[in-house]
Formats: sequence, structure tokens, C-alpha cells
Amino acid sequence: MKTPFYNRRSFLISAGLYSAAASTGLMSAAHAQSGFVPTKTMRGGSNNYRPNAPLVDKLGDGFLMSGKVLRAGDGAPLKGVRIQIWAATTLGGEREPRNHGSVLTASDGSYQLEMPQIVPNFGQPHAHLAYDDGDFQTVFLRPVMPSARDTSLTADFVLAPA
Repeated sequence: MKTPFYNRRSFLISAGLYSAAASTGLMSAAHAQSGFVPTKTMRGGSNNYRPNAPLVDKLGDGFLMSGKVLRAGDGAPLKGVRIQIWAATTLGGEREPRNHGSVLTASDGSYQLEMPQIVPNFGQPHAHLAYDDGDFQTVFLRPVMPSARDTSLTADFVLAPA
């Protein structure tokens, strides 16, 4: 399994932005102390979203989508949270029903879904993920893969109460 694409530059930029936000009061004291700030919705993340996609064990073989879901503030893992995943795969585009499914997080907040290989859509290999069950603020993610040859992708959520 490949790790997410992070490099020294992105880490340093993120750390600097976090420090600046914490020191200027842009984040609440609890979030600044804990470091578990809510995940922000990504532009284009909700494209082709289907409310209430069915719970599935797997959608296919060849690609593993995984991550963790934590609570903003204290970083506690969230069990039983529904995460919807969809992507353009070897079965077809993002609108293809066989490319949509939901999973529930385990007691440690982790989730995973095996699916067919993700293929580029509009030139970029990417997945879509969503949390929208109502206990926490809705979040849509659209992580882009470094390469269409990658066989896994990790996307984590830090959810704030609704």
C-alpha cells in the first residue's frame, strides 16, 4: 500500500499556516491546543454525490481506499460513522452506480473499501469521499492521486459537531 503524497515543502507550509492561525486567534483555543482542526470541504468534492449510497463490503478488486475519522478538538476516533466513496474506475465513470458505496468506521475510527482501479477523470486520477449524516458538519473530499498507477489512497476526516 502506498502512503499519501506529502513532501517536506507541503509539511512546512502546513505547519506554518497552522502556527499562524493558532497565534492570531483564527482557531479556537481547544483546537489550537489539540491540533485536531476540522477537515474543510474540498472544491469539486460533491460532484456526482448520491445521498444514502448503500453500505457495501467491497466494490471490486485492485484498489484500496482507506483512512481514519476523528473528532475535532480531542482527536477521539469515531466509530460507526458512515463514509461514502465513489470514483471513476475501470467499470466506468463517477456516475456509474457500481462505483458508489458507503462503509462504516471501526472502533479505532478506521475505514477501508476495496474497489476497481481508479482511472483518470478529466485528466486526474482522484476519488470522492463524503460524510453527511448530520451529527457532524458535512465534509466532501476530492483527493488527487500522484499517479494513475497507484493502487491505494488514504483520506482522513476530522469532523466538527453540527
